[in-house]
Amino acid sequence: MNPKLEIRPLAAAPETRTQLAGMLVETVAQGGSVGFMHPLTLEAAAAFWDGALAAASRGERMILGGWNGPQLIGTVTLILNTPPNQPHRAEIAKMMTRPQWRGQGVASALLREAEALAVQNGRTMLVLDTASDEGAAGLYESAGYTFAGELPDYALKPHGGLTGTRLYWKRLEESER
Repeated sequence: MNPKLEIRPLAAAPETRTQLAGMLVETVAQGGSVGFMHPLTLEAAAAFWDGALAAASRGERMILGGWNGPQLIGTVTLILNTPPNQPHRAEIAKMMTRPQWRGQGVASALLREAEALAVQNGRTMLVLDTASDEGAAGLYESAGYTFAGELPDYALKPHGGLTGTRLYWKRLEESER
């Protein structure tokens, strides 16, 4: 399967919310460490996205969606709401690709687009974290992110047990601005 990927910012719309909630439930059920425990209900996932999409409408974050036709197959969030002494920084969060689309460049394309939007918003430093166990460290390292360290026993895995988190950063270069 090669997606005909279209990436665009997401806004609150019933179908978008439904697809985001389904992707979050699926990701958590598959063991994705994105801040939730399994089993995650569709209602709880939809409530999370309601809050995130509201924050996006206030300009606090940008939520990007990767679409293959009418199907949302991936998402990433660029958090722009930083403290006053960090106006140059943004955070990458909630990177998810539907399992059947993994390994086909969806996450890489979403990450590149988030980086471009960070630059457009005057950000020169990106930070992120990913689970030590089964996280996306390879993706971030191949995209030029620098490993800053690991915090052990940082969070519970969706199905139980502790995992660490790996911290990464990337300075956005002139060629990306």
